[in-house]
Amino acid sequence: MTVLRLIHSAAALVSAACLTVTLWTGLHDRGVALAFGVLVTAGELTRWSDAEGRRQAAPLGAACSLAYALLGADDGRPSQHDAAQVVTVVLVATVLGAVPHIWSGHSPTADHLARRVLTVGFAAVCFQPLYNQGVFALWSGPAYALLLLTLLALTSLCGAVLAAALAHCRTRWPFGPLLREELRGLLGIGSAVCATGAVMALAVAVVGLWALPVFCLPMLLVQLSLRRYAAVRATYRQTIASLARATEIAGCTPAGHAHRVAALSQAVGRDLGLTGPELTVLEYAALMHDIGQLSLVDPVPGGATSGLPAAEQRRIALLGGAVVRQTGVDPAVAVVVERQADPYPEQPLAARIVRAVNAYEEKARDAGPEGPLRALEELRLGSAGSYAPEVVESLARVLARPRGWRGTAPAPGGGRRTGLSDPVPGWVTHG
Repeated sequence: MTVLRLIHSAAALVSAACLTVTLWTGLHDRGVALAFGVLVTAGELTRWSDAEGRRQAAPLGAACSLAYALLGADDGRPSQHDAAQVVTVVLVATVLGAVPHIWSGHSPTADHLARRVLTVGFAAVCFQPLYNQGVFALWSGPAYALLLLTLLALTSLCGAVLAAALAHCRTRWPFGPLLREELRGLLGIGSAVCATGAVMALAVAVVGLWALPVFCLPMLLVQLSLRRYAAVRATYRQTIASLARATEIAGCTPAGHAHRVAALSQAVGRDLGLTGPELTVLEYAALMHDIGQLSLVDPVPGGATSGLPAAEQRRIALLGGAVVRQTGVDPAVAVVVERQADPYPEQPLAARIVRAVNAYEEKARDAGPEGPLRALEELRLGSAGSYAPEVVESLARVLARPRGWRGTAPAPGGGRRTGLSDPVPGWVTHG
């Protein structure tokens, strides 16, 4: 947690210094500051979450913040604001826009503010002092636009590193995979935010503040489309979860077994470095790993397949894969379900994870207080032939964490969180 405190402390110091300087020197170009402040506030008010619930984003607020940080002129007149004023305006606007989220308990405000202040401050410090000294006076046309895009790219990289560091501190997931996932996200909504920020700064410099609503409208439309896509993804995920409950309703498996296996599998997958689509495939496969039991004439006692003969386990897995293929789910999910009973050297990593986690859950659920330790020890003893040693050790690390994988479990009773891969509260990315 040292890194988390360091990031928060740095953001607090930058905020305090900028507020002090702005109060001392006064607010310059108040109309421009008010216009950008209103747009940043509006962007925060319309913050959204994706289908997995893992990312909260305010693309409009992020684009307007970056545009203000890189604003050199207003309608041909050189701007008078400095980097301290940029941070102050963005900070106040972000706090105002976050009030409804704070009131409803949806906003991990500290991390979001820290990242916003540090990224906007970085962009403003790189641009405003040099612009105010006339360094960029001879830059025009494509060269000036390339300068802004370069600064935005560097700012985005800094933001990705901060987001990955904050997520690592909150979840204890490996930093490398988290950073790769953040960098991959820059190719999507991140690139749209950077492009919009650059275009807004260039347009205001030429035609004035009237350019703001013109270039904000496309970003709002993009945000609306992303919201709809997130809703479709959430519905699809809920459909998979409902299908996974068929084995419970039929009495083939205990209540909540599939969801517990999926939640713990996701945590192990994170620990082993899986990201993005790989985690989605792992989650869906873990949810439906027992669906082959619906095709059995005689149910397995307690739904515990880990103690069955290897041939019977493979037969149930193949039956499950056939059912999954009929649902229209990604074929990769069916492959994982089919191969979960194969010898582990021949399995893909997702199948190794599902097999080990399923066995752990079956062995530990009714074994009393010592059940988890005994189940983990049995997996370690069986790792020479049945379970992948690296998966078993990852499982041990996840279980040893104070809140580890429990933070990824679905919200009971149809709560707000829609994905089993949701991290603990506090991970805010892409704006």
